[in-house]
Amino acid sequence: MNEVTLPVAVNDPINARILAISEDKVQGFQRDPLGYIAREAGLDLEVVIERIRAMLEAGTIRRVRQTLMATNLAPGALVAWQVPADRLNEAFDFMFNEDPFSGHVVIRSTDGATAGSQYRLWTTLKVPVGYSMTRHCDYLASQTGALRYKLLPAKKLFALGVGHVRRRTIEPGSRTEEPGRMLDVQVVKLTEQEWDVLVALKREFAVEEIKPDLWAGRAAEAGVDLETFYRIAEDLNRRNIIGRFSTFLEHVKKLADGTTVTKYNALFHWAVPPGREIDAGLEVGRHHIMTHAYWREAGPDFNNVNIMGVAHGTEKDVVLAHKAAIDRHLEEAGIPILYTNVFWGGRSEIKPSEIAPQAYRAWCRERGIDPETMREEEEGMGAAM
Repeated sequence: MNEVTLPVAVNDPINARILAISEDKVQGFQRDPLGYIAREAGLDLEVVIERIRAMLEAGTIRRVRQTLMATNLAPGALVAWQVPADRLNEAFDFMFNEDPFSGHVVIRSTDGATAGSQYRLWTTLKVPVGYSMTRHCDYLASQTGALRYKLLPAKKLFALGVGHVRRRTIEPGSRTEEPGRMLDVQVVKLTEQEWDVLVALKREFAVEEIKPDLWAGRAAEAGVDLETFYRIAEDLNRRNIIGRFSTFLEHVKKLADGTTVTKYNALFHWAVPPGREIDAGLEVGRHHIMTHAYWREAGPDFNNVNIMGVAHGTEKDVVLAHKAAIDRHLEEAGIPILYTNVFWGGRSEIKPSEIAPQAYRAWCRERGIDPETMREEEEGMGAAM
């Protein structure tokens, strides 16, 4: 079959079956992730390969890659930036185009003037072990004109996934029978050979690389034989460094057929009593709509919010219905909500954050920065200029 004639829309029945698995159901490292998708979707491997290739080439799928638990590989944080209105888009462009260590870049707004609403630009940041998030943000602020920033590192993780196609039909309040799981944030040190494998492992796949022997070329790139590549990757998986193999869809941008996967990107904020953060996170994380849920200490600028989470949807009132259902559930679970808010996403771009130490040193030198001046032994829980 000629690939250019294949359906590439997310709502095509076969594509939807593939995406329901490939977005966030291929957990950990798999020797044959495409075969796993085929088995779980009940399709032939050849069909899965040709459809993923077609959707990737058409831009329906924006990237295919093995994700990492970057929180276990490099210090990271959500960063809220206060930038003058006339420099907001310029700062956005700089973060996305010039800083490989900033991943998600989103301009957000609230439905009114509320706590923290002056922080319009939000990014995710990773810096390799041994380097300072604060010094890195100081540099970014000097380049973008940011007036203030808040570093919001995750203390615990309660949900981490995507599954936008699957989540489109979820009813408000839908959740797991048991409380969600909790993941600790703990940086793991790697050997040089492990870094070589990891760098090859995480690079996104080109269309022509989507084929049955998916990892053979990556093993050669890492300078090891395939069995050694598998052994190291599986050991990294056991150490909770590997995330999932995933096909990523555009969130808000229109696809080739004029449709969008999601329209509303909501960052939910909750303040719960100190000491109840884990209880609240486990309850929020069990709701199927949540793609991310974290314990982050936002401080007084955000009315002491300590639980944050992200949900997506095609209709604003439905997203708010999900939020209301979670609020009710927290109250029913005996967890008071002291304050809550929603930050809506507008302009947004997403790219994988670079985490390799050698890449950081090279970036510093390209910008005329001595890498040693960016080092710091210890990070605080936040910063403001």
